[in-house]
Parts: sequence; C-alpha cells; structure tokens
Amino acid sequence: MTGDQTIILALLIGSAYLIGSIPTGLLFGKAYGIDVRKEGSGNIGATNLYRTVGRKVGIFTLVGDCLKGLLPVMFVKFSALPPEFAAWVGLAAFCGHVFSVFLKFRGGKGVATALGVFLALAPLAVAIAIALFAGMMFVWRYVSLGSISAAAIMPLAVFFLGGSRTVTVVTLVIAVIVIIRHQENIRRLISGNESRFKA
Repeated sequence: MTGDQTIILALLIGSAYLIGSIPTGLLFGKAYGIDVRKEGSGNIGATNLYRTVGRKVGIFTLVGDCLKGLLPVMFVKFSALPPEFAAWVGLAAFCGHVFSVFLKFRGGKGVATALGVFLALAPLAVAIAIALFAGMMFVWRYVSLGSISAAAIMPLAVFFLGGSRTVTVVTLVIAVIVIIRHQENIRRLISGNESRFKA
C-alpha cells in the first residue's frame, strides 16, 4: 500500500464511521416526538422503532440503517481503489452505528447496518443468512434469535463461498460484535422472557 493509498483509506474509514454514526432511529423517533432510548427496549434500531412508533417508521429506520452500511462500501467498490478497502470501510460504517460518536459511543446492535455492508461485500452469503433468519422467524418469531443466527452463519458462508481473507476477517469481527450486542436478548431467550415479533 502506498502512502497516498494509506491517506485515502484513513479518510474513507473516517467518513464511513461518521456516516454510520448518524442515529437514524433516534432521528426518526424524535420526528414523531419520541425518544426511543426511553421506550420499549431502549434500542435505537428498527425493531424497537417498529414496536414503539409504528410499522412505517420501523421500515424507514431499517432502510436508513442499511444504507449507512451499503453506500460507503459501494462507493469504494466502484472506485479504482484496492478491493480490500471496501471491507475496512464497511467495518468502519458498522462500528459507527454500534459506537456512535454522536451518542457518546453508544448505538444500536448493528444488524441492519451489517446487512448493508454485506449486501455490497458478499450478496450470496447474505442470501443464506436471510434464509436462516426467515426460518427462525417463521418457527419461533424472535427477531433476536434470527439476527444472532444470521450473524453466526455469515462468516462461514463468506469463507465457503470463496470470500477473500480480508472480507472473511471483517465478517467475523462484525458477527462477533452483533452477537455480543445481543447478550441481553440471549439471557431473555434462555429465561423465556424474550418478546416475540408481532406483525
């Protein structure tokens, strides 16, 4: 990597982190006069918005969070930069959402933003993860269980579908963070107190 490429990568990572840090769910909630951090699960993600504000706002939040991961990665992929840059930029956008500079380094669980990142980096692996998520939702109706399962399968799917070492490592890091961010959900699943999703 040349010196110029290092500077470009640093700028891209910083920009992606700031984009990822935009608290989409919090902004949508406040537009409706609600601070979602004080409602429901307290999470700023799409599921809590769906439950506390409404279906439309939940969907908008899902799309917005997804775009925060998708757009920075697609920008890099359509440039003349080395392909591994896209993976690091995706990780930066994801970390921005989970550890937002605008929320004192707090944030959401990262599922939707990770989805955007992976749609750009590994769409075939995403198809496998979505199928697993859908299966879990169909049988048990737990969004958290579907999200955790999808996160867990992603690194394996990327690896066996021939993803590069960089993409595989980044996918593994994101998957681990997503699962850790769901630790309270895991406790509730074990105790039988987790809320089921209602359409």
